[in-house]
Amino acid sequence: MGLALAIDLRVVAQESVPVSEIRAGSFFGRGTIERIAELIANAEADIVSIDTALTPVQQRTLETAWKAKVIDRTGLILEIFGARAHTREGALQVELAHLTYQRSRLVRSWTHLERQRGGFGFLGGPGETQIEADRRMISERIARIRRDLENVRKTRTLHRSARRRVPYGVVALVGYTNAGKTELFGRLTHTQAAAKDQLFATLDPAMRAAQLPSGRTVIVSDTVGFVSDLPTTLVAAFRATLEEVMEADVIVHVRDVSHGDTEAQKEDVGRVLGELGIGPAGQDKVVEVLNKIDLLDDEGRDRVENLTARDERAVAVSALTGENCDRLLELLEDALGGNRDVVCLRVRHSDGAAASWLYRHSQVLNRAVDGDFIRFDVAIAAAELARFRNRFSVGQDPADGA
Repeated sequence: MGLALAIDLRVVAQESVPVSEIRAGSFFGRGTIERIAELIANAEADIVSIDTALTPVQQRTLETAWKAKVIDRTGLILEIFGARAHTREGALQVELAHLTYQRSRLVRSWTHLERQRGGFGFLGGPGETQIEADRRMISERIARIRRDLENVRKTRTLHRSARRRVPYGVVALVGYTNAGKTELFGRLTHTQAAAKDQLFATLDPAMRAAQLPSGRTVIVSDTVGFVSDLPTTLVAAFRATLEEVMEADVIVHVRDVSHGDTEAQKEDVGRVLGELGIGPAGQDKVVEVLNKIDLLDDEGRDRVENLTARDERAVAVSALTGENCDRLLELLEDALGGNRDVVCLRVRHSDGAAASWLYRHSQVLNRAVDGDFIRFDVAIAAAELARFRNRFSVGQDPADGA
């Protein structure tokens, strides 16, 4: 029902229907169809939402029997996505998923399928039927959208390359829809993120800078929320966006621990990450954030604290109040700093730019005056160290390893 409420449908009746055998032509058995038809008539319902995937034939059969619009889980999610997308990229991704879904359902979606348009017969036959023309137009539109999204993917690749040259670590927030990712994103980046208590509030990814305790800058990316049984067409359509997750240095899995199905939601997110190629081997870069602890009672808090005590890569927070968010930043520091070396660098007193660069891109452990130089002990990644030496090696090399 949560999906239906997410697009402001007024739910007049709901029911869980046990299905012992799925009928190829109608999904439900005859008795169930007749009983639900009576329920629909009494409630004067215009739309029937079924929380599963239906074939085009099943959808058409049920619409005929119930004399109402029938929408399956995929169609309902697409409606929500369509209402949430605001940027051109988000709109393109939603349209691609919708057209891919619609193309397979032309057999039941159009009332003029038997008509034929006049043709010259270049390819044989009297001309193409209406359904063939409609399918061709949709296919052409899909091809155009895919070309546009390929340009988006190339642009994102260039942006990632530019960030690697700086370089900044990238932290991607993922999680079940409405887990509090956007609220946490705003908390970490000190921005007014438009967090809303609704499903799929974030479709258009956002990226902002955040400061770790050492002063190091990282890029935090807020991504689209996942959901159970996420249609593969949506995963494919949003691949350009989800590549930000695949390329991230650290993946922060945000969980709503106040939700009764938090463990099932965790499994659903794991499955989607697996579809993106982030399997067990990639779990070493995943940090788990147990969010919304402000909604837990004392017993719930004790349970969550026991979970985080056993897992050094997990932390319980409240993105709303900021509780333990400082601990999360420390955890991100540790996760990003695993490949950093401690080195000694000497910078001339007059070279303020070099000293400032070190404070932005490394963790300064110690600073001492050494004659005409300032001696820095820093924890720094190899790529950042190479960039520092290359950038500030004018004349005498100001950076000498001890």
